[in-house]
Amino acid sequence: MQLSIVIPLLNEEESLKELHDWIVSVMQSNHFSYEILFVDDGSTDGSWSIISKLSELNPYVKGIRFLKNFGKSQALHAGFNLAKGDVIITMDADLQDNPEEIPELYNLIQSKEYDLISGWKKKRYDSLIFKNLPSKLFNWAAKKTSGVKLHDFNCGLKAYNKSVVKSIEVSGEMHRYIPVLAKNAGFNKIGEKVVKHQARKYGHTKFGMERFINGFLDLITIWFVSRFGKRPMHLFGALGVLMFIIGFSFALYLGIDKLFLNPFGRLITDRPEFYISLISMVIGTQLFLAGFIGEIITRSKRNEPRYHISEELNLHSEQTQYSL
Repeated sequence: MQLSIVIPLLNEEESLKELHDWIVSVMQSNHFSYEILFVDDGSTDGSWSIISKLSELNPYVKGIRFLKNFGKSQALHAGFNLAKGDVIITMDADLQDNPEEIPELYNLIQSKEYDLISGWKKKRYDSLIFKNLPSKLFNWAAKKTSGVKLHDFNCGLKAYNKSVVKSIEVSGEMHRYIPVLAKNAGFNKIGEKVVKHQARKYGHTKFGMERFINGFLDLITIWFVSRFGKRPMHLFGALGVLMFIIGFSFALYLGIDKLFLNPFGRLITDRPEFYISLISMVIGTQLFLAGFIGEIITRSKRNEPRYHISEELNLHSEQTQYSL
């Protein structure tokens, strides 16, 4: 199979039929073998009903339904696990991503041998103050921090070589940083393509300003994980040594001063250096303990499932010819 198109969604009933028909038209005109994986992230509208009807009409449509809203990262993780195509395309379900971009994205992965191609919405139809400017600031910080030279980390339209999505672990809210996760996994051929961005046709965005705050917090997390995720003691241990040295130095100074230089001066407990020394050594010890705990956690396996699937469609069925 050439293409797997993974579409995470939440309450997008108005756009699903139109998006499906548009994708199928592109697939048929380019003679692609394909599958469309809709991942319903706990929708409360009629989205799943529409996906069910589409899967009955088109055997290339497959569906996954979560018991509740677990987040876009978990939806992508589920889609990646089940995708069978040589190239995996991700796109949003709100019709703001243009399926006409798919053939060129596919060719960049297959012909140019890129590991990952990220879309760049150079011209956006979003609010300047509430989305465009925060997005530019966020992308600048992500580029500087991660070293991945992309203009638009948030673009949902991306193309991946199959080996990439089978090698990375998308968890928490890390869907914004999949290119960084890919780079950390050793996939260095990461490119970018300017894609058409379209104004939202139905409904309203499911993301508010808090996504940028969460995005910056996730950026700090992924910086830490990428540098110290497998060796947390290297960070916490170094900070612990530094704090302990500071505390011990003050304690040594106080001891020498009291015993040899000024034995009849103020009590040690009346001097601020005593408390600096005490707090520094306590913090140093705590940082050491944090490092040890981090090392133990990294060596432990997490067996708790990150999401629960309530229904599946066409995942194990035989496919037959379909046309619009």
